[in-house]
Amino acid sequence: MSFSFSSLLVPRTGAASLRCANYARRKAFEAWRWSSSSSGSAESGNDRAGSSTKPEKPAQKPKSTDDAPPIPLLQRPLGLRQPPIAAERTWSTTREELMDQDVRMAQREQLIKEVGKGYFTDLNATRHHGGKTWIAPNVNIREDKALYFPNMMGTTLDGKKKQHTTSICRGNISVVSMLNSRMSEIHVKGFTEPTNARFLSNPLYKYVQVNLQENLLKSFLVSLFLSSIAKATPAELHPTYMVSSQNMDFVREPLGMVNRHVGYVYLLDENLRVRWAGCADAKAEETAALEKCVGVLLARLEQSKKGKAKKS
Repeated sequence: MSFSFSSLLVPRTGAASLRCANYARRKAFEAWRWSSSSSGSAESGNDRAGSSTKPEKPAQKPKSTDDAPPIPLLQRPLGLRQPPIAAERTWSTTREELMDQDVRMAQREQLIKEVGKGYFTDLNATRHHGGKTWIAPNVNIREDKALYFPNMMGTTLDGKKKQHTTSICRGNISVVSMLNSRMSEIHVKGFTEPTNARFLSNPLYKYVQVNLQENLLKSFLVSLFLSSIAKATPAELHPTYMVSSQNMDFVREPLGMVNRHVGYVYLLDENLRVRWAGCADAKAEETAALEKCVGVLLARLEQSKKGKAKKS
């Protein structure tokens, strides 16, 4: 709509005519302003409508839930620096530890870690790689670098008094499996089944299973079902199947037992040093590595015993 101010010019024929002319000018100006604003808003609306028809950017794919890094190889020897003793903890031993500043500081650091750890931390960790934290080595850890497996005490399935892992394993090549749930039983079975089938008849080989229940209620429930566990376990393994409620909080980190919901397997030599270790779901190469490492240690031990027999 075009607007011309010349159309608003009227002759001066009196006050009434002047008022009418002014009124006409105002109305004409308001009509022009309204038409201008309407056309502008329509154009901007068309611009917005045109912009809305532009193709949108493709939505980004959601990140994978399993964003954990790849599983590393075992980076360090596992175990303790002090050799184990087949004896129960006494007050004198506890007193010595309380007086040792290094022991107190290590226990304090462990307590701080436990306090900052959530109740479901271990369970949530099983979402990534099934809780597996390292890949077992293909060969034995060197004897001069290997550390000691701690002494563990518990009740065996053969009904005898409490036994110690130190007494059972010393002088033998031993595979120690740490169990605490049905899932952990499946884990350790994947590691040990071929090895047991090959070497269980060897008198120098021991397969020790430790059913570890640190929770008092769970330990009590497991003790009620010992007969069922005994029925499901071969009779030849009853003397080396141990149910224990020993507190492992201060040795979990040195042993690499950082997750309570998975199974752990340790290969010990005749001097109770940890020469190999595996955790969680066994890979095919790990199962083969355990069988090979046990065979190597057994061959060395048999050769050593033959050499000592000849000298005597």
